[in-house]
Amino acid sequence: MRNLISILFLISFLLIGTTTNAQNDWVNLFNGENLDGWVQRNGEATYDVVDGVIVGTTVAGTPNSFLCTEKNYSDFVFEVELLVEPNMNSGIQFRSLSLPEYNNGRVHGYQCEVDPSERAWSAGIYDEARRGWLYPLDLNPDARKALKMGEWNKYRIECIGNSIRTWLNDIPVAHVIDDMTAEGFIALQVHGIGNNKEKEGQQIKWRNVRIKTENLEPDFYANIHVENLLANDLSIVEKKQGFKLLFDGESTNCWISAKTGKFPEQGWQVKDGILSVLSSKADSSKKGGDIITKKEFGPFEMKFEFMYTEGANSGIKYGIGNNGPGLGLEYQILDDEKHADAKKGAVGNRTMSSLYDLIPSTKEKRFTKGANEWNRGRIVVYPCGKVQHWLNGRKVVEYTKGDAIFKALVARSKYAKFEGFGMAEKGPILLQDHNDTVHFRSLKIREL
Repeated sequence: MRNLISILFLISFLLIGTTTNAQNDWVNLFNGENLDGWVQRNGEATYDVVDGVIVGTTVAGTPNSFLCTEKNYSDFVFEVELLVEPNMNSGIQFRSLSLPEYNNGRVHGYQCEVDPSERAWSAGIYDEARRGWLYPLDLNPDARKALKMGEWNKYRIECIGNSIRTWLNDIPVAHVIDDMTAEGFIALQVHGIGNNKEKEGQQIKWRNVRIKTENLEPDFYANIHVENLLANDLSIVEKKQGFKLLFDGESTNCWISAKTGKFPEQGWQVKDGILSVLSSKADSSKKGGDIITKKEFGPFEMKFEFMYTEGANSGIKYGIGNNGPGLGLEYQILDDEKHADAKKGAVGNRTMSSLYDLIPSTKEKRFTKGANEWNRGRIVVYPCGKVQHWLNGRKVVEYTKGDAIFKALVARSKYAKFEGFGMAEKGPILLQDHNDTVHFRSLKIREL
């Protein structure tokens, strides 16, 4: 009995010690009295301390304002509570920088969004003054309800290595894998309002601002979409979700010619972790032709990055049946500005990320990078027949294979004469050779 009591006492002591140490790991970044440890950059919005709370107030005629920590942070967990007025845009910068050589000291870097508008992308991840949206909440629509208007909201940002995750009121919101900036300051943003005097005086408040930089361990596993910006990389979570690489940056083992059954000896190139189809306009004899996956897929989710050269045309095809190796549903890749195909077809159904010759992508939702920049694409084919096209984190096409609308669209298209077009239960994925140079990487897929 004495031994049992001793063991129980020791366990209790260890548990209490662990809890105490965990609590002691937190460091307050705001003392409740003044803004010691912080410095304001860029705009001239006001920051005051009122009743133990930081209050940011909009000022007309000034750009975005940032109240920045004097210290830089690399790996950390950051928490803050905030109260924001309706229709006021704001954000929390992290791993951010202000350098004289970069746009005259413009604050840039990762931002955790504060968005009380109808769009409701709060706690999504934006790359301020750099790459734009990395994780809009089209990717996690269930989290759009997390922000509570008129109440204090708890934000949590976790940066461990190249993994960046956010929570809002304990709801997992965004997960990005990226290594562009490993260290930087944290900042509280008051967004610029231009010269709109009606929005002057709007306020956002922050309290309980704290950070933990030691004894870090990832929070609980959250089965949400992962935007992995590392080339040809599979994160731990993506592996857990069932994704596999179709291209690892070196090998073409997953691909063969759609015609010969062997990988083309010319016309395609693997270099610097990139799979490229090369232009054959100057010499058609050097054309490599379309390539397809060795494996056939039924319902699937495919993520990929692509970079088109100026004026280029290509595509990714799926739903390929018995009508021929090049006939299938196509995610269009096109330089809309400089390729004539963008103005052909009907209502723009041959433009970037459209379902080629059938359904145009939603132009107002498209975040399209230009020629010679990397775009992030995604195709999802659900078991129920619903299909989605995504571009840079936004859903731009949605339809259901085989329904009345789909059949009507096929009937008026160039595919009308092919019976059962696009309805194959299983088929390979095809990368198109349309005589132009287009680059691919981070090709990954999971079966649904």
